[in-house]
Amino acid sequence: MEIVKLTTTVNATGRLHIDIPTRLSPGKVQAVLVLHPVAASDRHYDFSDLAGQLSWKGDAVAVHKKADNKL
Repeated sequence: MEIVKLTTTVNATGRLHIDIPTRLSPGKVQAVLVLHPVAASDRHYDFSDLAGQLSWKGDAVAVHKKADNKL
């Protein structure tokens, strides 16, 4: 099974054409397609689901400067 997520365009006649390369063997497959209109603000990744996920202890600036000195 493969899960593919992509953003594509419906043309002026209301037709949607999808060409997806897969690693599946030739033969019948069952495909499920969910169409969800994309608002202009949905086109950029929303990092809000990551907010508050990192517990940082220490001085982030000092660690960054230390990493820069190693380069």
